[in-house]
Amino acid sequence: MKLYILSADNPKDMESISQELSLKKFKVAEESSDFILMIKRRFGNFLIHAVCLIIALGYFSPMLFVNVAYFTYSYLWASPHVLITTEKVDDEGNPLEFSTMDEVLKKATSIL
Repeated sequence: MKLYILSADNPKDMESISQELSLKKFKVAEESSDFILMIKRRFGNFLIHAVCLIIALGYFSPMLFVNVAYFTYSYLWASPHVLITTEKVDDEGNPLEFSTMDEVLKKATSIL
């Protein structure tokens, strides 16, 4: 799981970025006065799930474990997490590395 960090100049900008991500099916996980953490849960590609189930039911039953492993990976590790913050440095004083909205949306719409 990679954390994408988006910069905002003030709380009003944080809200507008949050609203834009909400339109792309991101959900707010945590919220504070200086940050908003959003997550888009992914469940995997439904076509891959269907093919795995057909193979499992018709020919090779251990394919169910592959299907469950793929779902678990998609849900826990491939779901993008986005932190929208007004902070410019971390706790140790190092500058934060910010992502762009295009990177976030690309990860959110990727298949695997």
